[in-house]
Amino acid sequence: MTASCGAPEQTADLPAGFDATSASVLQGKVLAGNAPVAGAFVRLLDSTGEFTAEVVSSADGDFRFFAAPGDWTVRALSRSGNGSAPVTVGTGVHPVDVLVA
Repeated sequence: MTASCGAPEQTADLPAGFDATSASVLQGKVLAGNAPVAGAFVRLLDSTGEFTAEVVSSADGDFRFFAAPGDWTVRALSRSGNGSAPVTVGTGVHPVDVLVA
């Protein structure tokens, strides 16, 4: 399923051949307790709180953003609730889960 925003399907695996040593990637899961939340709108906000991007979490709650190094906030909006998590990104893969309540 492709998200209505045109983003690729969200999965836990990076695309084949992707070199994570030269990029900045934020990826994780949207969770309500220990349960993954499917269909959450996951937003990437810059250090000033400005909206930058949005994807829809997969059936397993997965999401991913490719972002520039710096300070970001990942916010999830879902039927199970809302939540956010701050993350500082450098080069490489940065795991960040968002708990909603």
